Parts: sequence; structure tokens; C-alpha cells
Amino acid sequence: METKTWRKFSAIRNKYREAVETLRQSLPKLRALQQELVNHRGGPAYIVETPVVYNSALDDVAPGDEIRLILVADNPGRREQAAENRRYLIGPSGKIAEKFFREHPELNINFRKNVIILNKTPIHTPRTADLRELRRLGDGPEPRQGGAKNSGRTVKIPAFSERLAESQEFMARLLLEFHRTFAPVPVWITGYSEMKPGGVFEPYTKTLGDLYRPESPNATPAARSAELFFFHHFSMNQFTIDLHRQAAPGETLAETLSRIGRAYRRRVLGW
Repeated sequence: METKTWRKFSAIRNKYREAVETLRQSLPKLRALQQELVNHRGGPAYIVETPVVYNSALDDVAPGDEIRLILVADNPGRREQAAENRRYLIGPSGKIAEKFFREHPELNINFRKNVIILNKTPIHTPRTADLRELRRLGDGPEPRQGGAKNSGRTVKIPAFSERLAESQEFMARLLLEFHRTFAPVPVWITGYSEMKPGGVFEPYTKTLGDLYRPESPNATPAARSAELFFFHHFSMNQFTIDLHRQAAPGETLAETLSRIGRAYRRRVLGW
């Protein structure tokens, strides 16, 4: 990549790392709540090691690398939060994604070399749907009080759920920053079932729509809706199954991906 691009990427990456640490410090009870979810969900038992996960795979990006795709998943799961990993999409879903790109060399994308992977939130839960329960546990049953005193004035203490929403809003803005840096590379948003109104990723959807809608002054022309695509999850092979189901005779893979990705974008964002 060009020197200017590398400098921009490095600055955004550092901002991302610092924001994750700030968020972790602002939620001191987060790890305990996450461990409670793990202990009561009936799945594999494990110790929560990283409550808020920065994707350390970004630290492996070098000035000589070429970024050809930005991919957005949901949130860090069990393997992603493990101290030995702290990377996104390294579990079963990541293996399926890696296999897809390996089996389609015509896309000219090495999943572990040419792709920046982000999430809709860096906050870990055993399953994505558990974010809803985490929000409930964090806010608690008691009513919120007015706030805390600071130099003679009242400072509002954000509810736990507000912190979770802010993490999604930050990740949407972070996506745009990365996208503007590497434009015109495409962005793939995978998994949209919880991006609907009332879904756990509604704050992400709203911020994303505000930033990327065609008339938005925030996005460069190359980083507007034309390069934003939505797809099914890679988990349980949903992405590939849907791709095969919707493939049309005579279309190239790139044409099919573009058509499907735009159709799902209209479903989620309305344009």
C-alpha cells in the first residue's frame, strides 16, 4: 500500500485499540456478567479472558500488504476472546470463510492476507443472541438514579445498555474510516438477522445507514452504498448455501455476489 495509506491505516488501528481498552475500563463488571452467561447457557464451559476484543490480526498487516476487502462479522465468540487468539473469525465460521475464498481464486482474495475483519461490536458473548441477555443483566432491575456529582454538577452515568450501543456506533464509524482509507475496496456485512429494528445490532444499523446513505456528506463517493454489500453468515455454511441457491445461469461469481449483496442491503437499509 502507499505510504499515505499505511499512515492512515496505522492511525485508525491505534485509535481502535485504544477505544477497546477505554470501553473495557468503563465496564468493570462486564467480565463477571459474561462469565455468568457462559456458566448458565448449557454449552461448553470456558473462562472469559477478554471481555472486549481488539482484533490483533490487524497488527500483522504490513506496509507491503494489499487490502482487497473489508468484512464485518457479528461479535467475538469463545475462540475469538481466548487470550491465545484475540482475533476475529478464527472459529468454525472463519474456517468456512477461508475455505470459500481458497476455492474461488477468481476473486483474487487471500482471506488471511487481503481482508480486514471487523465486528459490529467488540464485546464478547458466547453467542450473538446473548448480547440481549447481557444488556438485561448489565442494566439490572433497579431504576437508574440521577447521576454522580462532579465539581458541583450532576454527571449522567450511562446505563450499561448505552455503553453496548455506543460500542456498535463506534464500530460503524470505524468501518467508514477504514473504508475511506482503502476505497474503492468493497465492504461485506455478513449476518443481518439482528440488524432489524429491535435486533441486538439496531444501533449499528442506524449509524451505518446514517453514514453510508447516498446523500450523506460523511462518505467519499468511492465509499458510499455502491461498495456496501450484505450477506448471510458464514456460520453453518449459510453464506455458501444461499449463494448457490441464488446463482443465476450465465452470471460470474462476482456478478452473483454483487446482485445478492445489493438486494440484502436494500432489505436492511432500504436503499
